Parts: sequence; C-alpha cells; structure tokens
Amino acid sequence: MRVLLVEDEVRLAENLAAALRDGPGFAVDWAEDGQMGDDCACNRCYDLIVLDLMLPKLDGLSVLKRLRGRQDSAPVLILTAKDGADSIIELLNAGADDYLAKPFDLGELIARAKALIRRGKGTADPTLVVGGLEMNTLEQIVRREGVLIDLSPTEYHILEYLMHRPRVIVSKRELLEHLYDYNWEHHSNVIEAHVSNLRKKLDGALPEPAPVIETMRGRGYRLAPELPQEQAEDATQDQAQNEDQ
Repeated sequence: MRVLLVEDEVRLAENLAAALRDGPGFAVDWAEDGQMGDDCACNRCYDLIVLDLMLPKLDGLSVLKRLRGRQDSAPVLILTAKDGADSIIELLNAGADDYLAKPFDLGELIARAKALIRRGKGTADPTLVVGGLEMNTLEQIVRREGVLIDLSPTEYHILEYLMHRPRVIVSKRELLEHLYDYNWEHHSNVIEAHVSNLRKKLDGALPEPAPVIETMRGRGYRLAPELPQEQAEDATQDQAQNEDQ
C-alpha cells in the first residue's frame, strides 16, 4: 500500500516514514509542505494520506479541503496539536477520516493507518478471504485451504493488493506505484519475477489446485480464485441449460 506523508518536521517525518515502511511495509512518499503534499495527491493515487495541520505554504486544513473538493476519496489521518472539540468537528466536517493528537504512540498510528486502509477498501475486518485464500493482515499470515504459505514481504504485499481487488485486472504499473515510493521505476523489471514466485507458492500449496493468479496479456494480473463447490455446480448447470437452448 502507498502512503503520502505530509509533515514539515524532518525528524518526525523520518521516524514516521521508517515506522510505516518497516512495520506494515507501506511505500511512503514524503512531502515537506502543504503545497508539495497537494501536488503529490493531484498526481498520484494513495491508499492513505497522513496529514499534519501546521504546514508551511499551505496548511493541512486547506490541503484536506482541496482533496475533497477534487472528489479524492483517499482516507486521511490528521496529525494535530489541537485536540479541542471545535477543531476536531471542523476537521471531520471537512472530510478527515481520523485524527491523532500530538504527541502520539507510533504503534497507535500504525494500527489506525491499517484500519483506515482496510475501511477504504471496504474491508473493515483484518482478515481477507477470497475463495480458498485467507490473509490475516495483522499477523501477515497467508493460508490457502488452510495450508500455511511462506511469502517474502514483496510477495505478501502483491497478494494483499490483489486480494483487495478480487477479479479486477491490476496493471504492472499500478502494482509498482502502490508497492514502491518515488523510485518505483528502479523496480519495474522485477514485478514479473515476484508474481511468478507468488503464483508457484500459491499453486504449490495444494496437490491439484486451480491457478489463482491470472496473467492478462498486455493488461496485468487478476486474482481469480476458484469458485466454492456449490457455485461451481450452479455455473455448470447454467452452462448446460444454455447449451440445450
């Protein structure tokens, strides 16, 4: 997942970026003022925006209002030194999804960041289930039909992104943009290798599995899990009826 961090305090920004990268493994872009943050949000799609209020050039509330004015639905977590009721109400009415009052615990920030991303994808539950695949996003554990699968961090994050979008074609560029920060171009030649290894591990977990990741030539990849047995039988019956007609 790709996160935009808009924070002008260099040491705090470095600590936050490191925590978001090292813990949940997010790709983090850092903007050191409000105008730069607004420009980044205009040009890229983010899974989460962590936004300080007191910023040079353009304050955080103005950035937030511009985001929502453009119909940008990315979840926004506000970092603020103002924890008064009136200030919080103003932020929420302007479109903020959550806030943390400074000083805050890094563990709480990471937990809230994960929750906002899940909510933004329409999956508040930390466990993702697609067909026979199950992913615990808190423990970062993946199983297929109950079989534990050992994945590298990059393989895990590719699968996590695909599991948030089952049956949707995801381009290589989209994967790169959400897995890596500004320098994602340097990784453009390795996505195919990671997907290949991921596919082998998922398919190798079962004696006779159906392929779970499809390569759509010239378009990208799609997570297409096997249908549950009863759905597969219904689909077969429907097909037979259509042929009879």
